[in-house]
Amino acid sequence: MRILGIESSCDETGIAIYDDEKGLLAHQLYSQVKVHADYGGVVPELASRDHVRKTLPLIDAAFAQAGCGPEDLDGIAYTAGPGLVGALLVGTSIGRSLAYGWDIPAVAVHHMEGHLLAPMLEENIPEFPFIALLVSGGHTMMVKVADIGQYEVLGESVDDAAGEAFDKTAKLLGLDYPGGPRLAKMAEQGVAKRFIFPRPMTDKPGLDFSFSGLKTAASITIRENDDDDQTKADIAHAFQTAVIDTLVIKCKRALKQTGIKRLVIAGGVSANTQLRLQLERVMKGMKGEVFYPRTEFCTDNGAMIAYAGMQRLKAGQFATLDMKTKPRWPIDSLEPI
Repeated sequence: MRILGIESSCDETGIAIYDDEKGLLAHQLYSQVKVHADYGGVVPELASRDHVRKTLPLIDAAFAQAGCGPEDLDGIAYTAGPGLVGALLVGTSIGRSLAYGWDIPAVAVHHMEGHLLAPMLEENIPEFPFIALLVSGGHTMMVKVADIGQYEVLGESVDDAAGEAFDKTAKLLGLDYPGGPRLAKMAEQGVAKRFIFPRPMTDKPGLDFSFSGLKTAASITIRENDDDDQTKADIAHAFQTAVIDTLVIKCKRALKQTGIKRLVIAGGVSANTQLRLQLERVMKGMKGEVFYPRTEFCTDNGAMIAYAGMQRLKAGQFATLDMKTKPRWPIDSLEPI
């Protein structure tokens, strides 16, 4: 089976072609960072317009890279949610229309299921069941994964997601958009323990997350201190350490609670080097294993959508002719495979 994947949930247009025997044949990605940089964040209308401009040219580029054409496809997978409704409509309408025109099935994919399955694109893949920590700009959640489509949300953020907190704190430090990776880079120059921030919701049972209070603590600290480069780096270091410690504590709690010793981390924040190092250390101590996608597949991309869509199409699931998007779509509401 050979699938074309389309990702357009936010500010990146991702196109990929995946073959179940040959693996990833093509991967094209256009980032809208420059489009939104002047505004300090994603402007939904501008994101939608850019997806309109870029999706079809990227599909052509993917066909050229893979050395195939529409006649070689067995289906099209597109992100139907969650995400920005206008951006989702672009990918949904193009994906569904092309599938209709080419007389092949289409399937609507859950964006976070794509992230959750992204490690399956690597050589070393996790066996089921496993615990998944999904951390991105819009979502932070802990999920027990029994199989594809069999997801139990153990905990999630009650306010800001981890990636969102990174970006907002970076903006307070005067860093350009997207701020999360820049804050992580600045933190490398920081002095440990000059500032100590709280590890929110770790002093009470449960696996939910909250990062808005941590962002507020960082904001107060920024206002009350000098704005020299070293102080900013020290604050960035303290903030990143607090976020990572919180995520690690919750992961250990979920693993002990379930007795599972396989951990997947995925989503944009999973590219954070310090987070990976900490979780690798934890899993080694627990005699377990941690899995994550390569860095380019941590952020939004078409490859993860193609892979997730292929699993759904193989199970006989496909989209009807009406073009539905789900800007809010709980991952534990998906049909099992």
